[in-house]
Amino acid sequence: MKKAQSGFTLIELMIVVAIIGILAAIALPAYQDYTIRAKISEVMVLASKDKTSISEYYISQNTMPTSAAAAGINETAAQSVYTSTIAYGRTSATVATMTYTLAGLNTSANGTNIVFTGTGSDNGVSWTCTASTTPDKYLPANCRS
Repeated sequence: MKKAQSGFTLIELMIVVAIIGILAAIALPAYQDYTIRAKISEVMVLASKDKTSISEYYISQNTMPTSAAAAGINETAAQSVYTSTIAYGRTSATVATMTYTLAGLNTSANGTNIVFTGTGSDNGVSWTCTASTTPDKYLPANCRS
């Protein structure tokens, strides 16, 4: 009678380890990009409250606010660990911008900007998102160039 084989051979175990290594090499960079995108989404949520404040001011006053304080916007970067500066700018009576400089991401996106431009009209304020220097792979779809 033959004895039944038990266990795996060394070659079989090495193949399994190699497959796991290849999968990990592919998954880790994708996971890192995903975590950075999640951090940037926090900045997007922070921007939404500021866009609402500016829009409400425009609707009630029929002009963009002259300063962040006039719109009730907090420009303190400490609101998020992922921003180093928050800046409001008015380019005309119907156009205003909010610029968020990213920080704390441990990637090439540190120090880059996301800029929101609001354009007022009779229908309210429409917002566009542009990233002056942030890599597209980290941005939400509506901000990609």
